[in-house]
Amino acid sequence: MSDDLRVQIIDPAAELAVDPPSAARRLLGATLTAGPVVLRIVEVEAYGGDPAGPWPDPASHSGRGRTPRTVAMFGPAGVLYVYRSYWMHTCINVTTGPDGIAGATLIRAGEVVEGLAAARARRPTARGDAGLARGPGNVGSALGITLADYGTPLLDPDSPIRLDLSAPVDSRAVAAGPRVGVSTAADRPWRFRLPESPAVSTYRRSPRAPIPQNDP
Repeated sequence: MSDDLRVQIIDPAAELAVDPPSAARRLLGATLTAGPVVLRIVEVEAYGGDPAGPWPDPASHSGRGRTPRTVAMFGPAGVLYVYRSYWMHTCINVTTGPDGIAGATLIRAGEVVEGLAAARARRPTARGDAGLARGPGNVGSALGITLADYGTPLLDPDSPIRLDLSAPVDSRAVAAGPRVGVSTAADRPWRFRLPESPAVSTYRRSPRAPIPQNDP
């Protein structure tokens, strides 16, 4: 086969089985499909694992080790990790890192590119279409994802919830900054976003997070 005809096969699971920041960046521009709704990911937040792993993260759900709640985070990359925030909002994550090493990326915001009618019906109080999936709880609502979807293999083409990686976005189009709402490791610059998108959420620092030492 000539070089012109040679096709490079990319394994999406391998692309996500890397360190948390690299995996999170790779998810920008990717799409999530759940039923009629397709979401283009424009904001993410990376999380690591327990102190025994290569990227300990006290702000992560897996920061204290494997539990029934966090078992998916210790599995292979590309699996849906779902949790309930404040007993109200269903937040969705894509597991990352090699199998056996905890890591996940929280999907913070996305643009609804298909299924607007369904997303609007699920989010009737949203401020315009740009607000349908702005914020992690709203992402879950717009997609209609529930706790029962925990563990769904997102990279399986026959899965009811599917993740499709696009070509990597230009690194110059990506902005990085501190994570939102966490009280520990809050200043770790593991929140990544495409700032030109109107769906990106507003940064809000947790009032419980300590003031950075370099601040006056």
